[in-house]
Amino acid sequence: MRGRAFFAILLGVSAAAALPGAASEPMEEPPLATPALPSPVSEVDRALDEIDRQERELRKELSDLGRESESAHARTIARGRAYVRLARAGLLPVGSGFQALVDHAAKVERVRRALGRDLDGERRLAERRVEIGKQLEKLKLKRGPLEVQQRALASARDALLQAQDRALAFQRAFESSGSGAHTAVYGAGVGPSDPSDLARGFASMKARLPFPIPGRAELKSARRPGTDGPGIEMRAPRGTPVRAVYPGRVAFADDYAGYGKTVILDHGESYYTVNANLSEFAVKVGDDVTTGARVGSVGDMGQGPMLYFEIRKGTEAVDPAEWFGI
Repeated sequence: MRGRAFFAILLGVSAAAALPGAASEPMEEPPLATPALPSPVSEVDRALDEIDRQERELRKELSDLGRESESAHARTIARGRAYVRLARAGLLPVGSGFQALVDHAAKVERVRRALGRDLDGERRLAERRVEIGKQLEKLKLKRGPLEVQQRALASARDALLQAQDRALAFQRAFESSGSGAHTAVYGAGVGPSDPSDLARGFASMKARLPFPIPGRAELKSARRPGTDGPGIEMRAPRGTPVRAVYPGRVAFADDYAGYGKTVILDHGESYYTVNANLSEFAVKVGDDVTTGARVGSVGDMGQGPMLYFEIRKGTEAVDPAEWFGI
């Protein structure tokens, strides 16, 4: 019953439109269950933002230190040259006096000490630059795993959004007959042997519906997980063309959980055929198809090549065997 309830939700709007008096007393459409999407600003995003901030600050400091180091090195070179000149001067000429000798020695000592401070300053700047380099390397190591997580979260968000889009498309597919904007338009071409069948609609084909695949096929009644409606597995070689059993419009053509690649055809009056387990699509949503038009090819989801086929009337899956006259 879970599957019937699921499709009842999907087809709620269509069923309401088909009931007498639905226009004056519309049925409230149940909300579509959508996957919960991760918050756009996750813990991983915040951690990466913090790493970005720290890296910006460290790189700015590193740039400032570079300029400061250049200035400090220039001062050290100038001071060193001054010290060398003073040191080479040696003693003053005889007769300059003792006080001049003392003053000269004191000046040399002052320059020597200043040169020592300059060299210490350069050393500290170099050590800080090395320390910043190590911090940047640590941040780089932290960033790697976080970026992997961020990509994984982004992929998960994309997958959830795609699943939501498919669920909405699946719902819209089964609502199409209840909406004038999606009324099936039947084009000319190969159709039922009796042209009046088109005028009488899909219901007139009960027990006379053509098979969707040509040639020999092994038929087996089956159900897809999560549904309680009957379907038919038609075993045939992979790649066998799958054809429309009646004129209609493509309401859904995409992957769907449990069904694989699926094409849903809207035949009007809330009748739909579901062609699942395809290997490829030969149509796209909105295409009009005639009886016999190729919609895809038989695929294999791991249980052997087959077509899984359903017929739905509103919210109900009906037994396809009765429609094929078997």
